[in-house]
Amino acid sequence: MIKRFDNVKLSVTRPESDLIKIAEKKLGAKVRYFKILKKSLDARDKRNVFWLYSVACSEREEAEPRPVFEKLVNPPEVAVIGGGPAGLFCALRLVEHGFKPVIIERGQAVEERRESCLKFFGGGALNTESNVQFGEGGAGAFSDGKLNTRTKDGYNRDVLAGFVQFGAPEDVLYLNKPHVGSDRLYDVLRNMRSYIERNGGTYLFNTKLVGINTEGGELKSIVLENTVSGKSSEMRVAAAVLAVGHSARDTYEMLDKSGVYMEARDFAVGVRIEHLSSAISAAQYGDSAKYLPAADYQLVSHAHERTVFTFCMCPGGVVIPAASEEGGVVVNGMSNRARDGENSNSALMVQMHRSDFGGEDLFAGVRFQREIERKAFWLGGGSYKAPCQLYGDFARGRLSDGFGEVQPTYAAGTVFAPLSEVLPSVAVDALKAAVPDMAKRLKGFDSGSAVMTGAETRFSSPVKIVRGEDGQSVSVKNLYPCGEGSGYSGGITSSAADGVRTAENIFARFKTLL
Repeated sequence: MIKRFDNVKLSVTRPESDLIKIAEKKLGAKVRYFKILKKSLDARDKRNVFWLYSVACSEREEAEPRPVFEKLVNPPEVAVIGGGPAGLFCALRLVEHGFKPVIIERGQAVEERRESCLKFFGGGALNTESNVQFGEGGAGAFSDGKLNTRTKDGYNRDVLAGFVQFGAPEDVLYLNKPHVGSDRLYDVLRNMRSYIERNGGTYLFNTKLVGINTEGGELKSIVLENTVSGKSSEMRVAAAVLAVGHSARDTYEMLDKSGVYMEARDFAVGVRIEHLSSAISAAQYGDSAKYLPAADYQLVSHAHERTVFTFCMCPGGVVIPAASEEGGVVVNGMSNRARDGENSNSALMVQMHRSDFGGEDLFAGVRFQREIERKAFWLGGGSYKAPCQLYGDFARGRLSDGFGEVQPTYAAGTVFAPLSEVLPSVAVDALKAAVPDMAKRLKGFDSGSAVMTGAETRFSSPVKIVRGEDGQSVSVKNLYPCGEGSGYSGGITSSAADGVRTAENIFARFKTLL
């Protein structure tokens, strides 16, 4: 019989293999089955930092249960628009139910996409169809592969298990704050693609959704365009999943013209802030830092009327160019599995309201984001270099003229410029109030040498494609809005879980109809 033991403490100086010895002592027998269920770090007392585990063990061999999925015979044609977390996990679950989905991705396969991005990072031309925002894996492929989420979605566990199935480290199943790493995601994505294709699915890369055809309020076909040749084609489908990501601005406009009901959304804008990774770890862990991986943090400030928060924190990571439109600078963060870079960075975001950028005008938020990105582009010199400023100078309202102990990691290069000319004044004031307030909870966060780089504008989609309880668009039947780009999630895990939910909605519907 499997027994579970919670609150198992292990010093940071002891190897994890000692857990088996602890389990055998608790069990009173030789352990033949052992599994870590949860792992988190307790660093509340910096003089006594330790790992905290929940483990399952048994004195006999135990078999792991495998999920069994009901399959449809002769399922209808389903197109999945977008190859990010939502689209991929939707396609994976559809495959398990017997469907043979067509994954339509405007960007490149991950191999070619990585090359395009690296060229752009090094000063090459921006590929507006395949970049950090678009391409196999979506925006999440160039981040950290962070799989922690605040949601309590029942499909979250399925998502974590799916990542492990296709090559992610097993610890994503039990770490309190799991991450894959951008370098490991490359192979995970290729393994997912191989599995989908072996089971009858099809990928169409460099292919963009440019139109939908409806009859009587029902989707009948989709219009596609090859982004390389420019040739268009029509595909008849029984259903289409819209997992287009938060940056598909041209797709939003097409959907609006096609009568798909959408609503404007609040979102956030801000900058990336970089500190020395060693300084963050020392502040979080004290003397125990030398035994531990690079520390993370999550901070919120209400020192100003606008909430300011950190997001997508990348321990030991770098700031990357994330533009998807010509003439705009966008920044994001990325770290590899080892998280061993000299700096750590995080988005530092300020909540914006619809009243800040045009009330109920559907695309006012898009224009607001674009205006910030274009200001950043021109202040950076018009070459995708990013405007940056030391925090100490930003707080005092003066132009920086040299770096301190923190050197910027933004690969395309930086230019000293006043970030107050990039961001709206309410965001500037909120950031000036928030950073010292955050430093009360994380020593050194307000270091004068911390580097702030702008602009971070792609926190979330500025529009929401409204759907009903059955997962279908409220205005077009057979159209399934899904994931972050449709306003129903905010991160890799929650987007992927929404993709699984969407697949289950499609299966349930066609199971009844067929």
